[in-house]
Parts: sequence; structure tokens; C-alpha cells
Amino acid sequence: MNKTKEQIYEEEFAKQENIHETVMKDAKVFKKQFVERSLKLVTSGFGLVSALAWNELIKEAVSVYIKPYFGKNSGLISLAIYAILVTALAVFITYQLSKISENAGED
Repeated sequence: MNKTKEQIYEEEFAKQENIHETVMKDAKVFKKQFVERSLKLVTSGFGLVSALAWNELIKEAVSVYIKPYFGKNSGLISLAIYAILVTALAVFITYQLSKISENAGED
């Protein structure tokens, strides 16, 4: 079974086309995943910075407005109030975001 040069060329060309299509499809998938994961990473980073800023604000508010009422040895009470404030804020924000997400899903 002797193949002509033209048949061999056509077979090789078809193989290379398949390889090229596969590489291009993989590149598109990679690009999409790269963008999605980069977006998640950047969003998470900004979320962390925002959380740290809120942390400092709440700690300062507890120091300025709560500690004076309980005296200098109010460390445990101040921490408990801080923890309650942070928990309440987290629950409130999470609840509001879930409502927004549900409303967006209905549209």
C-alpha cells in the first residue's frame, strides 16, 4: 500500500490542523480560567483589605466609646463587645447580600 506524496502531505496537514484546533481551544479555556481566577483573587484581596479596615475602625470605636465606661481593666468586656459588634455586622451584611443575590437571580 504505497501512498503518494500528496496523500502523505494531506494526512500530515490534517493532523497539524487538528493539533492547531486543539491548542487553540485549550488556549481559550486557559484564558477564560485565568481571567476568572484572577478576578476571584483580586476580589478576595480587596475583601481582606476592606475587612482589615473595618476591623481597625471597630477596635478604635470600642476603645474610644466603650472602654471609658468600664475602666482600664475592661479588656475582656471590650473584646466581648467587639466580637458581638463584628458578628452582628457580618450577619447583617451577609443577610443583605443574600437578599440582593436572590433578587438579581429573579430578574
